[in-house]
Amino acid sequence: MPPPAPSAAAAASGRCPPARANGDSRGNAGPSAGTSDGGRGCWWFFKDTPAAGEASPRQGAPPSAHLASPDAERRAFPARERGRPSPAPRKGWCSARRGSAARPRPQRSSAQLRAGRAGRRRSRGRPGKGGKGGGAGRGRTGQCRAEPSRAAPSRAAMEGAEAASLLGERSVEPPARFKTYRRRWLLLAVVCLLNCSNAMLWLTFAPVADKTAAYFHISLEMVNWLSMLYLLISIPFGLVATWVLDSVGLRCAVLLSAWLNMVGSITRMFSVLKFLSLGSQNYWYLFIGQCFCALAQPLIIFSPTKLAALWFPDHQRATANMIASMSNPLGILIANLLSPALVPEGKHIPLMLGIYAVPAVTACALATLGIREKVPPTPPSASATNSNSQPFFTGLKMLLRNKPYIILAVCFGGGIGMFTCFSALLEQILCEKGYSNGFAGLNGALFTVCGLLGAFLLGIYVDRTRKFIESTKISFCLSALASIMFAVASRFRHQAVTLAITSSLFGFFGFAIYPIAMELAVECSYPVGEGTSTGLIFVASQIEGVILMILLQALTVRVSEDPFSTCALDQDGALDWTTPVLVLAGLCSGMACFYVIFFHTDYKRLHAETVSADLVKAEDAVTAHVPES
Repeated sequence: MPPPAPSAAAAASGRCPPARANGDSRGNAGPSAGTSDGGRGCWWFFKDTPAAGEASPRQGAPPSAHLASPDAERRAFPARERGRPSPAPRKGWCSARRGSAARPRPQRSSAQLRAGRAGRRRSRGRPGKGGKGGGAGRGRTGQCRAEPSRAAPSRAAMEGAEAASLLGERSVEPPARFKTYRRRWLLLAVVCLLNCSNAMLWLTFAPVADKTAAYFHISLEMVNWLSMLYLLISIPFGLVATWVLDSVGLRCAVLLSAWLNMVGSITRMFSVLKFLSLGSQNYWYLFIGQCFCALAQPLIIFSPTKLAALWFPDHQRATANMIASMSNPLGILIANLLSPALVPEGKHIPLMLGIYAVPAVTACALATLGIREKVPPTPPSASATNSNSQPFFTGLKMLLRNKPYIILAVCFGGGIGMFTCFSALLEQILCEKGYSNGFAGLNGALFTVCGLLGAFLLGIYVDRTRKFIESTKISFCLSALASIMFAVASRFRHQAVTLAITSSLFGFFGFAIYPIAMELAVECSYPVGEGTSTGLIFVASQIEGVILMILLQALTVRVSEDPFSTCALDQDGALDWTTPVLVLAGLCSGMACFYVIFFHTDYKRLHAETVSADLVKAEDAVTAHVPES
């Protein structure tokens, strides 16, 4: 027998009526554990109960009267007819009644079912056949219909998460804000001091090559090899340095270069200490010390772009890279000025070696005590946030297949090699025409100071305009013109003013390219790591520098002793540098033309940062409408 109809009090209060534990009289399954009606909740009563004041069309009829036919029975019990259990209860749906006793489902007429459907439409705000009434019905069903309003935020949150994942597979949580740290300037200062010290150690003997050869009883070619060692050693070790910088980290690279630089500067001093003297073999102390310093050079030369990318925001990257990179020419400037001033005679070489060791020891102490983090806790820019640089060997393969990068590496690497030869051979080129070592040092100083000024101005301009390609092309062409002017003026005597002006212009336009080209190498090779992209260019520059150094010295011609020459000569006579300097100017002009015509690329890193910023804005727009759970 079917259960009795619910009382009016139960209907008015919205409570679920009692049910049988083992199913109803029609064979429906009984309730499952923990529920009141076999997993359906108590909605079955209120959805089919007519609103207050409404009379069922068949009021007073037996509850099973509408099940007279099999079709009606199938419509009334679809779950039993299809052979599958009733749907699982929703979380929070009438949870207050779950612990109550099991109650069977009452049997209702078709009129009661229609009235229940009309009440549900009215409760959702949609007019049914019964009109716009139903306020009492909504009151009765309110208890069991709270779930849809609670479930809506969950669905919205899921939709927001899905939309955010399509925008970049990022979290729907608000993105972390970028942050800069003041200690980045300490790191920049340490890198600058290391770079400057290493350049000073590199060209210690070039401005006083003749006096060094006389003091250690060696030839000028052996003195030149002390500078050329940097080029030779950095070629194989440059690849190792790029791996250390991109795989191990910036901190390890800086510390290793600082210690190698200090050990090399101290080893060079052994050549002038009497209790460690090797007699005529003291030159090898200088050779070994220069080898240690040469090992440190790639590590510190490659660091500026990595430091700027990891610690500085995007609007300061070019400036930070310019400051760190130009500390190397600053060291060249100091060496060109300090060496001739400290060594008016050969006997002062021990004093020069001791003074040059002080910056190396200081830089090593600052690096060891001051650098404690590989990366900042919070990144300063989007490219630093998404650290997605390629593995080392994968990056090398990508670079070798990158046509714009290859053009940049050949042209810019050749430019670095030319400036290396110019700095190392300037004193020997000028002394043959009667210019003193002091004037050669002055020209080297003007070359470097004007280069620092040009790099500073061009770095600020590029930071604001992002015109990397245009700036480097114009500067390359103007530096080629300056090299032609120097090649011609250096072949005549009494042209001190002209030589000073041409050296200044050569440095102003030539050195200005260096930091911008390093940033451009990262832009055209992204997402290859900064250390790999800049390191390969430096290795190419060292290879081209060695070739140029050997070629230029091979093109020199020995001439009889010139009474106007100021060079400290051996018995073989002086060297004529006319052909080498003209070849140097021709190569510089040819590379400038090749670069202007064939180099074209996109700014890949800037484009990636723009896309990342757009994604962050889109995430903000999506998550702004997701309510908190």
